[in-house]
Amino acid sequence: MPGQRLGIGFIGSGFNARFHMQAFRCVRDADVLGVWSPNQKNAAAAARYARELDVGECKGYKSITAMVADPAIDAIWLNGPNHARIENVEEICDAVRSGKGTLKGIACEKPLGRTVAEAKHITKLVEQAGIMHGYLENQYFSPQVAVGHHLIWRRGAATTGRPYLARAAEEHSGPHGPWFWNGVQQGGGVLNDMMCHSALVVRQLLTPPGESLRTLTVKRVTGHIASLKWSRKEYAAQLKKAMGVDYTKAPSEDFASVNIEFETPEGRIAIGEATTSWSFVGPGLRLSAELLGPEYSMKWNTLESGLDLFFSREVRGKAGEDIVEKQNAEVGQMPVVVNEAIAYGYEAEDRHFVRAFLGKEAPLLTWHDGLDVVRLLMTAYKSAELGKTLEYSERAVDTFVPQVAQGTWKPR
Repeated sequence: MPGQRLGIGFIGSGFNARFHMQAFRCVRDADVLGVWSPNQKNAAAAARYARELDVGECKGYKSITAMVADPAIDAIWLNGPNHARIENVEEICDAVRSGKGTLKGIACEKPLGRTVAEAKHITKLVEQAGIMHGYLENQYFSPQVAVGHHLIWRRGAATTGRPYLARAAEEHSGPHGPWFWNGVQQGGGVLNDMMCHSALVVRQLLTPPGESLRTLTVKRVTGHIASLKWSRKEYAAQLKKAMGVDYTKAPSEDFASVNIEFETPEGRIAIGEATTSWSFVGPGLRLSAELLGPEYSMKWNTLESGLDLFFSREVRGKAGEDIVEKQNAEVGQMPVVVNEAIAYGYEAEDRHFVRAFLGKEAPLLTWHDGLDVVRLLMTAYKSAELGKTLEYSERAVDTFVPQVAQGTWKPR
């Protein structure tokens, strides 16, 4: 109905939640009205940040149940840490099933769960509670990826045949918070943290726009993980001092690659190659993708931003991230990502899921897509542990827990 708006509550108050709050400056029919965090000071700070951005009269809540029970809150954006996912979803669903509150939707950040069992459990809970769900995958909605995807299929694939090779990568120098580095809490290392983006993007690019990603059948998966930098003695010492984790005793992988062999509906092979790294040394976060077909190609690199700055060694300033996320330097030639919330896809995904929860369009990604991604990640971990390519089967990793997530993995 005209004038209808969506009141949004955030679970989580950290880096990712704030990226979404920035994105909501460009979303017209929603207001950020609430934040809950186990740390009340952090919740209050995030709520104040939302008010400063003028995206809603946001306030902190003492509990998830209290936020869901507030009639002003119509939907939840779930941005808390991986190890809190189940308890967060259980409290949301308990509040809805008990009649304390109602929700039009819940959007969950990646990864949906640390294991297939966790992802299946929370999907079942949300569907039993009758809540619409959306899977937050920002790179799927990145303007360059979305526009390039549509143009390639409309012009190149329509005239010379569908694409056959997609590549995607996400690389930076390491996460912001200690729990990301903890394999047990996070559910793994860089493969679990970031491969969810790249594995979905290659499948997206190889699938015609508007069609289900499942039209591409996964046939074989080859995974590889390594600790290239952060388990070295000097860097492990840095990491222990900064984040409180000891990679000499319980390391997580800081590099991962996966090769996914798909079968198209026509019976042809399509290949997805994905790479992720916490050991990348460069200006900052680099997202990239390529798509190749019989007579065409596309490429995307966020560090080819169209704006560069240069600072000589005489320029002095505090370390920060005002030029690019995960910024590694303040001098030299620096590419500037002008609006990261838009460039990385947060703005477009938040607009889409607001419209979906208002009943204006169908969700493009649901928790079932998130569950598919977790299955791929777990298959890649299993492949890496066994050192061989695996035939893909959905049920093969239902109970699998990676060694990294158990704290028992030993890099070579």
